[in-house]
Amino acid sequence: MTPDEFDFLPLKVTHIDQGGRRCFDPEGKRRLIEACEQPGASVAGLALKAGVNANQLRKWILLERKRAVRSDCMELPGTGTAQFVPVVEVADPDPVRANSRPPASGAVTPMLRAREVTRASQRPPLPSRLVAQLPNGVCLELECMQQDTALLTAMIDALRSR
Repeated sequence: MTPDEFDFLPLKVTHIDQGGRRCFDPEGKRRLIEACEQPGASVAGLALKAGVNANQLRKWILLERKRAVRSDCMELPGTGTAQFVPVVEVADPDPVRANSRPPASGAVTPMLRAREVTRASQRPPLPSRLVAQLPNGVCLELECMQQDTALLTAMIDALRSR
């Protein structure tokens, strides 16, 4: 940035609250954060010129980044450019079979085996969940069961190739 672009420095104090904290002009604060995000910018140097603490300025930058990511994730579908991922057909994998070994001794009662079967059927396995923030700002959430691992692998490979 050129020296003419720093005409907003030092930041203008709009008011001082009861606790003694200074409140700054939001437009100047926004321009300061943008200046800090430029390549080669010194956050400490800009904070010194702006008349604010460098740690406070770093906090403002982090809050602005979080706000930007949140607003990108909350964007309604269809508002941005459409992103297409190629469709990959995945053959159904072999069904997963439970290990059905006969009991080692005859001491196990049939009632115990029935209880084990009941427990297994009452609670299906929980799905795995993958949440990814892509570099273009798209939030991607995938849930899959154990039999969907081939599909999930194909989706990740397709996204990786972009």
